[in-house]
Amino acid sequence: MPVSIVQPAHRIVVKVGSSLVTNEGRGLDHAALARWAAEIAELKHMGKDVVLVSSGAVAEGVARLGWTEKPSAIHEKQAAAAVGQMGLCQAYESAFRAHGLKTAQVLLTHEDMADRTRYLNARSTLLTLLNLGVIPIINENDTVVTAEIKFGDNDTLGALVTNLIEGDALIILTDQQGLFTADPRKDPNAKLIQEAVAGTAELEAMAGGAGSSVGTGGMFTKVIAAKRAARSGAATVIASGREPHVLTRLAKGEAIGTQLIAQTSPLAAKKQWIADHLQIAGRLVLDAGAVRALLEKGSSLLPIGVVTIEGEFQRGDVVRCGGPDGIEIARGIVNYSSQDAKKIIRLPTGQIEAALGYIDEPELIHRDNLVVI
Repeated sequence: MPVSIVQPAHRIVVKVGSSLVTNEGRGLDHAALARWAAEIAELKHMGKDVVLVSSGAVAEGVARLGWTEKPSAIHEKQAAAAVGQMGLCQAYESAFRAHGLKTAQVLLTHEDMADRTRYLNARSTLLTLLNLGVIPIINENDTVVTAEIKFGDNDTLGALVTNLIEGDALIILTDQQGLFTADPRKDPNAKLIQEAVAGTAELEAMAGGAGSSVGTGGMFTKVIAAKRAARSGAATVIASGREPHVLTRLAKGEAIGTQLIAQTSPLAAKKQWIADHLQIAGRLVLDAGAVRALLEKGSSLLPIGVVTIEGEFQRGDVVRCGGPDGIEIARGIVNYSSQDAKKIIRLPTGQIEAALGYIDEPELIHRDNLVVI
């Protein structure tokens, strides 16, 4: 029987979905929020730092505005999020104050993660809050974000926050027991996966679609979130938020749900930031030799190894790199715009200046700015 990976963890990110904090999507479940506050307070007493990623703002806004269903128009969703965020903060602040704990609201967008300076500022703020003993409560800033730059779900946000603060464990609480070999609602022979390695193709194949009509993240997003969290060395637990005292039991060593173990060494902070990019400016198709050089030797990417360029990008943007089969193998920060890069691909380094009239760097992507996916 496996032992919970949460027991030795010092810095933990807990993500609770909409179905666990709302009354079936109709406003906040204040009794549920009180239970989460009580459990996190217990984790604090055990000496653990906790960051809470919580859904529920839009559902609370819909209830406060008297609407009968969640809107589809983006401006109405943003309005509901703005109204509901007030209620979500008030409810959490009251629930944690009952245990003598202070809270802080942190709203993030993908642009906060994509911009290096804002990324570092967000990291500094969160670490300072933890050092002060404050519980950061994080949500996506739905009032300003557009569909094109959304994280997509709070599972992804939870993983990125785990990377951001170099957390030891990510706990994703859902309305399912964990990850099964098949959909247990359709297959009576489906078995709960108690422990596996994060990031394997087999796990992604087992994960199904969205499991809740309230939330947006199904099992697939949770498996991908675990894969992201593993990049900074963090293990992930996917467990049912309906289990009594699930957080404290995990912290005391009881294995609940599915544990996805990180077996890769943690990425350096800058490469972690590159790997976490959700918006990619373009794609470079590499020849077989360049693919081998990146995967086997950890080399920089030279222009001669690039076959074609897709998309438009500027110097300093993050792009994907892949072979002719279309599979992404790496991503990195480019030294040349797409316009200039198209003029130098398939050329040896010594011919860059002749082709462009200048040379910034001999590499298209330097190995220090490139991470293998």
